[in-house]
Amino acid sequence: MNERATTCSFTGHRPQSLPWGTREDDPRCKQLKMELSARLEGLYEAGWRHFLCGMALGCDMYFAEAVLQLRAEHPDVTLEAVIPCGSQPDRWGIAQRQRYNRLLDACDSVNVLQIRYTPDCMQKRNRYMVDHSSLLLACYTGYSGGTQSTLLYAERQGIQTLVIEIETA
Repeated sequence: MNERATTCSFTGHRPQSLPWGTREDDPRCKQLKMELSARLEGLYEAGWRHFLCGMALGCDMYFAEAVLQLRAEHPDVTLEAVIPCGSQPDRWGIAQRQRYNRLLDACDSVNVLQIRYTPDCMQKRNRYMVDHSSLLLACYTGYSGGTQSTLLYAERQGIQTLVIEIETA
């Protein structure tokens, strides 16, 4: 789709790893969403136009919504959903699936990497996003897990990283 040089991928934590969990009305969550929007505006001004999102619960959803908000102001922005497997939302609640489907419908493109879940499909998704971008934006608590692994992979690949730190205390 777009050139790698103007593509930014995203990684971030799911609700269970966030200090506020699923409570998006928490002031810390609202602050993170504002920070994401501000960073995305800065990335736009610096030349990034295409954004890759893994569409997981939590920070991925915040990111997708912030990119769509940016696209409303700058029509040359594109959002690509990179889905690890077709069954990604199958175990989510109704409201979570509705939000996911609403975001997918708003994406410029949807890339499903494989049909069925396998133990490594999330890692494959994360590596795909890093391998197709020149910048990785992360919302990160410092805890080990998929976000940390993706950041380390990006650093090993020589991809620029930009981290929004999430305070856990």
